[in-house]
Amino acid sequence: MKKPIILTGDRTTGPLHLGHYAGSLRNRLRFQKDHEQFLLLADMQALTDNAHDPGKVRRNVIEVALDYLAVGIDPECTTICLQSHLPALAELSMLYLNFVSVARLERNPTIKDEIKARGFGRDIPAGFLCYPAAQAADITAFKATMVPVGEDQAPLIEQTNEIVRRINATAGKSILAEARAVIPKSGRLPGVDGKAKMSKSGGNAISLSASPDQIRAAVKAMYTDPGHLRVNDPGTVEGNVVFTYLDAFDEDQTELDRLKDHYRCGGLGDGTLKSRLEEILQELIAPIRERRQLLAQDLDHVLSVIQEGTERARERTEATKKEVTQGLGLFRL
Repeated sequence: MKKPIILTGDRTTGPLHLGHYAGSLRNRLRFQKDHEQFLLLADMQALTDNAHDPGKVRRNVIEVALDYLAVGIDPECTTICLQSHLPALAELSMLYLNFVSVARLERNPTIKDEIKARGFGRDIPAGFLCYPAAQAADITAFKATMVPVGEDQAPLIEQTNEIVRRINATAGKSILAEARAVIPKSGRLPGVDGKAKMSKSGGNAISLSASPDQIRAAVKAMYTDPGHLRVNDPGTVEGNVVFTYLDAFDEDQTELDRLKDHYRCGGLGDGTLKSRLEEILQELIAPIRERRQLLAQDLDHVLSVIQEGTERARERTEATKKEVTQGLGLFRL
């Protein structure tokens, strides 16, 4: 049977962190054996709000690729490719913009939230506003039917499917397939400060290359329950950052449930919880950090992985572009 096709990826704005691992990387590792998976180094998308610093975007292509390989992404199973070197994506983006209105782009909940978070007001970069059409181009160019995303990104997949339906209706036949959002059970990890999502720019993330001291300091600084002033005080589990991380990474569910009950009743200190979490994170990150250090010593290999994957991706995306333009009856020379 033909393997389901998955497209996923990351903006090349900085090294990846635990939020990426919990939200997408674990799923990618699980999917890569039984699915045809494409992993996009999204440098063009990164420019939508980093055009003032293209060097940052360029440098982080290698950084993100290092993280992919360090966590166990296998280039024999997963195609790692560079967005800016796939011209069909830009051409399909331009085409798709004719099938969506500015008002619809502005109504997209994901775009609205991101515009507010970045404080753009009405000074919105056009590339940022048009991102839903560009993502639709990315997804459909690979003919992906599964797209792992966070829950907050699901409206983008919905808008992709709207564009797909319009393209198919205009062509009078089914050229493109709709995609399904694959949302991780663990949800979005908060930052260690508990105030926002974990982010590369927010200073509240634990990177996948963090040192033992950095991990220890981050866990120590995590917010728990402000009302849990003494060990014997009953504590709140919901919204407690340490428990949120334990939910994401502690594989002993029976023991975790016992700790939650104990904390709610009182008699369990925050230090005990943080010690358990630190041990789990140290064990998780250590092998990733070590593999990354080894890979960084052979950047020619990392570059060859990107180059070979991009060549394979270029063939796939050019073929889709040809199908779409012919299906719509555009002029051919």
